[in-house]
Amino acid sequence: MLVAPVRPVVSNRDWPRPPSCLPSSQLDSPPEGARVAVAGLVILRQRPGTAKGVIFLTLEDETGIVNVVVWRKIYERFRRAVISGRLLKVTGRMQRAHSVTHVIAEEIEDISGMLDMLVQGAGAACRDGQ
Repeated sequence: MLVAPVRPVVSNRDWPRPPSCLPSSQLDSPPEGARVAVAGLVILRQRPGTAKGVIFLTLEDETGIVNVVVWRKIYERFRRAVISGRLLKVTGRMQRAHSVTHVIAEEIEDISGMLDMLVQGAGAACRDGQ
């Protein structure tokens, strides 16, 4: 017997997207060095001891994942958002190396409050029997 995990029913159109943010599926379009904004749930924070203060974030949106590099100066400026944010908006420059795309963070905003919109949408869908 196959058992699928139970997940809330939320369509892509219900996903809270801040204005001017690219979905991860479109990050192949902007050229190297272009300034972009992305947003997603924080699924991973890494601060390797060998990275000299660099923090690596992995964000997930409705279309995939985004790799974010946070240099020490940016981390110090946006520390609270990096440490405690569950949903982040990151503005930065595109970098591509060895078929991997990164966003080099310049600004980081904690937009975790938008998660309430997602939860309310899922609750409405459950009440409506969808």
